[in-house]
Amino acid sequence: MIQLNDIIQKILIYYIEADIKLIEKAYNFAAKLYEGKVTDYNTPYLSHNLEVAMILSDMKLDPTSIASGILHDILENSNTTEQELFEIFGDSVGKIVVCFTKISQLNFQNTPDSQAESIKRMIFAIANDIRVILIILADQLHSMRILHYNNNSDERKKIANQTLDIYAPISARLGIYWIKQELEDLSFMHARPSEYKQIEALIDKDKVERDKYVQLVMGILKKKMDEVGIVCKVSGRYKQYYSIYNKMKKQALKFEEVFDIIAFRIIVDNVQQCYEVLGHLHSIWKYIPKKLKDYISFPKSNMYQSIHTTVIGPLGQRVEIQIRTSDMDRIAESGIAAHWSYKEGKLADEKMNRILEWINNLVENNEGIKDSTEFLENVRINLYPDEVYVFTPKGEIKSLPIGATPIDFAYMVHSEVGDQCIGAKVNGKMVPLKYMLKVGDSIEIITSKKHHPSKDWLKFVRTTKAKTKIRQWIKNKEKERSLILGKEMCEKIFHKHNLNYPEFIKSDKLNDVLSAFTLKTIDDLLENVGYGKITPLQIIQKINPKADKSELSIFDRVIRKVLPKKKSSGIFVLGSDDLLVRFGKCCRPVPGDPIIGYITVGYGITVHHSHCKNALTMNPDRQIEVKWAPESKETYPAKILVKAHDRFGLLSEIATSITKNNANITKAQTNTDINKIVTCVFNLEVKDTDHLLSIISNIKKIKLVQEAKRIEN
Repeated sequence: MIQLNDIIQKILIYYIEADIKLIEKAYNFAAKLYEGKVTDYNTPYLSHNLEVAMILSDMKLDPTSIASGILHDILENSNTTEQELFEIFGDSVGKIVVCFTKISQLNFQNTPDSQAESIKRMIFAIANDIRVILIILADQLHSMRILHYNNNSDERKKIANQTLDIYAPISARLGIYWIKQELEDLSFMHARPSEYKQIEALIDKDKVERDKYVQLVMGILKKKMDEVGIVCKVSGRYKQYYSIYNKMKKQALKFEEVFDIIAFRIIVDNVQQCYEVLGHLHSIWKYIPKKLKDYISFPKSNMYQSIHTTVIGPLGQRVEIQIRTSDMDRIAESGIAAHWSYKEGKLADEKMNRILEWINNLVENNEGIKDSTEFLENVRINLYPDEVYVFTPKGEIKSLPIGATPIDFAYMVHSEVGDQCIGAKVNGKMVPLKYMLKVGDSIEIITSKKHHPSKDWLKFVRTTKAKTKIRQWIKNKEKERSLILGKEMCEKIFHKHNLNYPEFIKSDKLNDVLSAFTLKTIDDLLENVGYGKITPLQIIQKINPKADKSELSIFDRVIRKVLPKKKSSGIFVLGSDDLLVRFGKCCRPVPGDPIIGYITVGYGITVHHSHCKNALTMNPDRQIEVKWAPESKETYPAKILVKAHDRFGLLSEIATSITKNNANITKAQTNTDINKIVTCVFNLEVKDTDHLLSIISNIKKIKLVQEAKRIEN
């Protein structure tokens, strides 16, 4: 077990004037409350707190952070109150611990709504005080280090997947790569134990030969640098298991086909030497142009800087080499923590606040977004930002996610520039608005005050800001149209029932109607009428319950269609079973998928998968609640993709496997490339997601099958 003195000695190395008394006070307070208490793994309660504090000291954080780390779970695991915490340790420690406690109680695994709310609250906490997330990451890292003590494999897998989805990406965005890499490998070990052991065994198999190769390459690099008089440090290391696994999965490679499982690093004194080293490397080995990346001239958004090059090294093997200064190396490992002023409790270099821009943008661009699916999509875009660097007409560098378009760039400049964009020049030439920007492109946006955003833009824009602003503009326009339509419809039916509409909106009866529909203003009411969610006849019936109910409402004419003995759709809509329902062909949802319904004029309710890209472009005001009917006996269309090495009898085995799982094949398409890799797409009829996953699982067991997965269209 780590001792308090171990932590104090480490702190005094990087901050000799640290307030050690605050840390000792936190330790004594926690030790007294946790005396005699042990965890489920039969270890002292306090050991976890000290491990967290040690990780924070590895980040070289300030005494307030270390003390907060020791006390991070004190409100959850003792009778200590928030008031006591503030009185004993002051506002800074109190606020951090309270904020940590609130976030630790959030649910990241439940429904999309609760997951979105949990992530939203965590992001706001990060924006408020970055130290909160650093303690969260330290807590999660130690929890992952001892996860093997948990005997429940399902629970281990759940925690590991949550770590991969949330905590590892946040570590990467903050540039703390050593935590990100350790979290990924530990999560990989528990989430996919068989794949982890397979890669571990494959690396160990030829480890002796690889170690010799590492020494050979390092020797050549060191000799060359000595010859040209460049003082440097040269190192070689194996890439993470999770990184190797991801590469194999994404590129459909066998382990033997992953050439760059070893990465080399050259650390020099200054930037000029970085480029000198690059030139010398390319003079002795041929480099692969597409693999050359200059993150010194174009730093990542988390301020990571380095030059990456891949060369054809000794024995004809690919070798990845990273070149950076010692300062860049420190930042590459510690990220935002490397810029932390432990003396003042804030970022030492104000420029480093750029690291947190993604958080501020996420907070700013998602204010007012109620749709949980849209919010989670925006979070994913921000957490996984493969970047492209482009230039403004004035030569300023801008960073955008890969796949970004001129529209994304326009909205990055200003919302009005985005709204009024009619065209773009890239490197002096006109390009389509859906053109995907490339590194080094120089962009000029052409605008017109008479122009407005198009709904079609949502199909190709990449950034959260662009999507949010376009949706906002479309929603406002639809709102205007719905207000006008709603008013016209109400005036007509009021006239038909000999009622005075202008008098109604000034009377107390309006408040009664608004209350009945849980709305606040007359505009809210008219919008709902225009959208088709409330009918004018329903309003009349609230005013005069004796009004004729036999008349067919606009809602009935638009979406309700009673079908005698119609086939069940397996969907409940607003508690009714007589609505015309169809399924979106773009996403093909099946029972078990999270779903969402949209009012489609003339076609009833269209049901989409809640993550469907087309559904995300629709107006949330036309959204309607839908649920899968329990114990439905219907079958639903689904598509799967299978990739395998071609061999005799392969298709027959796949088809047999599908039919043995009681699924019907309605269509099959196959294609074999020059490398004898066959790609099959099967259209199936399945009962639900469990049925589909069972089919896919059995196909993966077939000899020489590389990949089997569900596809949307």
